[in-house]
Amino acid sequence: MGLAIESRDSELPFVERVWRSRSDDVGRMMSVATPHWELVFWEHRGEVRAAVLGPEAKASVAPVPEDAEFFGISFALGTSMPHIPVSGLVGSNAPIPDVTRRSVWLKGSAWHVPDYDNAEAFVRRMVREGIVDADPMVPAVLDGTAPDVSERTVQRRFVAATGLTRGAVRQIDRARRAAVMIQEGTAAQEVVHLLGYFDQPHLARSLKRYVGRTATRLAAPDPEEPLSLLYKPRPRTPA
Repeated sequence: MGLAIESRDSELPFVERVWRSRSDDVGRMMSVATPHWELVFWEHRGEVRAAVLGPEAKASVAPVPEDAEFFGISFALGTSMPHIPVSGLVGSNAPIPDVTRRSVWLKGSAWHVPDYDNAEAFVRRMVREGIVDADPMVPAVLDGTAPDVSERTVQRRFVAATGLTRGAVRQIDRARRAAVMIQEGTAAQEVVHLLGYFDQPHLARSLKRYVGRTATRLAAPDPEEPLSLLYKPRPRTPA
């Protein structure tokens, strides 16, 4: 009952995470902010659909179709589909037409619809055929490497590749990490100390904006309005 979500890491540098879920007797969820764009497929009442979902700069309530199955590939920061610029997808999505259980059309070619177990093979083909590309500057900046270009160029390329500023990515990641820690039983005051918040009100504002929950509500999950996929982001050097 509710929204059952399963996810896993990926060995591909182009992929942040692979996930699948199923809804049962739930009409809405709290969609947690995420800096990543996703390719999502879902089936509801025999109809299969797909869309490219852009990054989410803040948490928001989203409808959930009843008895639907979802599968998604969350792409690494800096990765993009050049024909669908991620900078124009923040807080929105781009539907993919002509999808069936067997095939999906991408840039004029029919592809087998991927699933949870073969997502990497699908992405490898996307990379080979130039449907997915990556700006190497973005992971370098996130790892703390200073590129040999001006700060203005770094900012421009980072936003073009991710749709968000480095500061926004850092804040979203920190809030998601804080939410997971609180769900695991870490006291709010300790989270403040460990993650570098100024104080508990600062943590509270961050959680409300990016996760849509207070620390108290995170400690007591709401089955009528579950959270979307929530996991600890991979460690990054603060920007």
